[in-house]
Amino acid sequence: MVGVVASGLVIAMAVGFSAWCARERSLRRTHPMTGGAHTDIQLPHTAEFELFHNEFSLCSKKIRMCLAELGAPYLAHHVDLIETGGYETLSRRFLAVNPAGLVPVLVHNGHPVYESHEILAYAAEHAGSAASLTPVDAAARAVMQQWIDRSSLIGDEPMKALEATAGNCVPGLTVPLFTAMMRDIPVHRIVEGLLFHRLKMRPMGFLAFKLLGLSRIGAFGPVRRLIVSSRAEMVRHLAALEGQIEQSGGAWITGSEFTLADVSWAVIFERLQEACWAEALLTPGLQAYWSRLRARPSYNEAMTAHRHPFVSAGADRIREEIARRGDLAAVYAL
Repeated sequence: MVGVVASGLVIAMAVGFSAWCARERSLRRTHPMTGGAHTDIQLPHTAEFELFHNEFSLCSKKIRMCLAELGAPYLAHHVDLIETGGYETLSRRFLAVNPAGLVPVLVHNGHPVYESHEILAYAAEHAGSAASLTPVDAAARAVMQQWIDRSSLIGDEPMKALEATAGNCVPGLTVPLFTAMMRDIPVHRIVEGLLFHRLKMRPMGFLAFKLLGLSRIGAFGPVRRLIVSSRAEMVRHLAALEGQIEQSGGAWITGSEFTLADVSWAVIFERLQEACWAEALLTPGLQAYWSRLRARPSYNEAMTAHRHPFVSAGADRIREEIARRGDLAAVYAL
C-alpha cells in the first residue's frame, strides 16, 4: 500500500512539474527583435535614459563606456546572466523589456533601443552633451564603422565565424573564465536555462563547464580546439588593429579623435584582461593603446566601477592554475 501511495505521489509530482514547465514556456517565449529604437513600444520608466545591463556582458560594457564618454546620466538596472547568478534574462519581468531575452537594452523616454551596435549609434546622436564620438569626415566615419563591425559579436553561433570578427573570438577565449565562474553557480540555476533558453547548447555548455571544472576543461578535445582556434584568429584581428592604429598616425583607431570604434575595442581588451589573456596576446604597441584606453575616465566609470565578484573570483582561480602548472599554455592545454 505504501508503495502504491509513493508511486502515486511521484506521478502527481511529475505531472505537476510538466504542467508548470509547459505554462512557464508559454509565458517565457522569446523571439528576435529588430535593432534600433522602437517608438511603437512604451515601457514604464522614471528617467529619460534607463539601461538594462549586466556587469559581465561584453555588449553592456560597451554601452556603459559610450554613455560615460557622452556624459549621459542614466538609471541602471542590473540583469543577471547565468555567469553572474542566474537566467534573469529569461524572467517574465525582463522579457517584457526585451522579448529577445538579451542585454543591453537602452530605454529612452520609455522607448527601447535594441542591439548594441544600434544603441551605440543612437546614444551618440541622442544622449549627453559631450562630443558625439562620431567623426564628421565621411572617410573617417567609414573607418570607424569598419572597426566597430570587426569588434562585434554577431550571430547566434558566433564561434562558427571566428574569422569574421574579434568579438566572435571572445566566447572561446572566455571558456576558462566561464568554467572558473561556474563554481559559484548552483546546478539548478543552469537547469533553468535547459528548460527555457531558446539555444539549448548554451546552458548545456555551462553545465559541462560546471561538471568538468577548470583543471579538466583543457583536456576536453572540442573545447581545446575552440580555444586554440579562437586564440589564433584573435591574434590575426589584433595584428590588423595594430596596423590600423599605426596607419592612422594618431593615438586612436581613426587618428587623433577618440570614437565609437575605440569604445568597441576597449571592451575586447577588457575581456582579454579578465580572462588572463592580455599579457600573452597584446604586443607592446597594443599594450600602449590599452593603457591609453584605461586612462580615460569613462573606463573607470564603465568597467572598474562594475567589477562583479564572480568575475574576480574566476580570474583568481585561473591565476592559481597558472601558478600551479607553470604557464598560461598549460592551463589551457595549448
